[in-house]
Amino acid sequence: MPLPDCFVTTSDSAVPLSIVSPDDLPAVIDGLSPPAKRWVETRGFKADAGEVCELPAGDGGTERVLIGCGEDAVDTWTLCNAVESLPPADYRLDGDWSPALRHEMAVGWALASYRFNRYRQADDLAAPPKLVVGGDAELLASEVEALYLVRDLINTAPNDMMPADLAAAAATLAGRFDADFSEIVGDALLEHNYPTIHMVGRASVHAPRLIELSWGQADDPLLVLVGKGVCFDTGGLDLKPSNAMRLMQKDMGGAAHVLGLAAMVMAYKLPVRLRVLVPAVDNAVSGDAFRPGDVVTTRKGLTVEVDNTDAEGRLVLCDALADACDDKPDLLIDFATLTGSARSAVGTGIAAFFSTSDELAATLSTHSVQKGDPVWRLPLHQPYNRMLKSRFADLVNCASSPYAGAIVAALFLQRFVEEEIDWLHFDMMAWNTSRSPGRPEGGEAMGVRAMFALLLERYG
Repeated sequence: MPLPDCFVTTSDSAVPLSIVSPDDLPAVIDGLSPPAKRWVETRGFKADAGEVCELPAGDGGTERVLIGCGEDAVDTWTLCNAVESLPPADYRLDGDWSPALRHEMAVGWALASYRFNRYRQADDLAAPPKLVVGGDAELLASEVEALYLVRDLINTAPNDMMPADLAAAAATLAGRFDADFSEIVGDALLEHNYPTIHMVGRASVHAPRLIELSWGQADDPLLVLVGKGVCFDTGGLDLKPSNAMRLMQKDMGGAAHVLGLAAMVMAYKLPVRLRVLVPAVDNAVSGDAFRPGDVVTTRKGLTVEVDNTDAEGRLVLCDALADACDDKPDLLIDFATLTGSARSAVGTGIAAFFSTSDELAATLSTHSVQKGDPVWRLPLHQPYNRMLKSRFADLVNCASSPYAGAIVAALFLQRFVEEEIDWLHFDMMAWNTSRSPGRPEGGEAMGVRAMFALLLERYG
């Protein structure tokens, strides 16, 4: 696999990068030449987090770069600010760092180098600086490419990312790893008993579908990934206001996340039988749109009364989750941009998650800290199931209460997951609302790196 253009495997001219804390700074300065000492003092370099100081060489180039880490531990994001401030050249990481930490900093370097230029007539940005990477270059490239895939899919304009386009992206990924790809499209969803996916997507000229990717050996433990693929969400007949609709291209972010995670699983050849399910729809408005008050019989047989057509994500997911449970997977994971309530609880920079396993949740939280990939567990508080009671059906799709929306949505999904199955449900933003080093404004992979670390520990 070719390396991203922010990496090189070797370079004789690479400039060393030295990570410096405020405590280390006096010793570092003592080791410099008198001109370099004066330069550092003149620049006022204090080794604060993200601070960069280039030491000039006699030939007009750069002899060395000092990168401050402040009082923070060195992690994935330590080099990100440097990527955005250094001129194009080759650089190498100086110091005695573990292979795992070098890998993490290289991932951060790549995330800071990311750009989405599909719709630009000309790229007016300078080429990114290049980091020398070592023996794990191929796996590093696979991981970075998977994270770029998540961002690219979410950033793609909705007119270029309808259900058929999402299916094409999944088919391309399947082809790369010799995986099996299939899809059930349009009215065939009813024939194969996926009524809620069909109901949500039937109003659009872009036919709804269930996308499936399968990979691995039959005797390995079954891992199922389910991703919400609402390619655009108008809210349906419960139409969103324009300011709430503007970012709804990201409502297929869950699908992007599971495709990226699947790419990592296949690239690392984890010993699992992988199954990816993406219910892909366009929640549009037409004479055939589903209505508030409609009652649908789901794949599992439970009847659902539609209280709000803008709570469509849980409807498309419930059929896919019921399907996923048929084969009793060892682990079931779903990703979805499901509720604004989760954003109110943890903000836009943290992926909220729910789990039926305390052990899984604790392990994920540990990897989240190690990877600098923030997630936060919310409770599956069973008394709130009362909010899902319907007058006419087994449950409603949306509570009338304005409170605990993320928990109620997770409890709705839990009704379609068998009790004995280990299950993780992510409810995340999938979008950076503002720019920071390594996290450009736009589509974002949230919880994917922490989740993959858990899978490596569990199966690797």
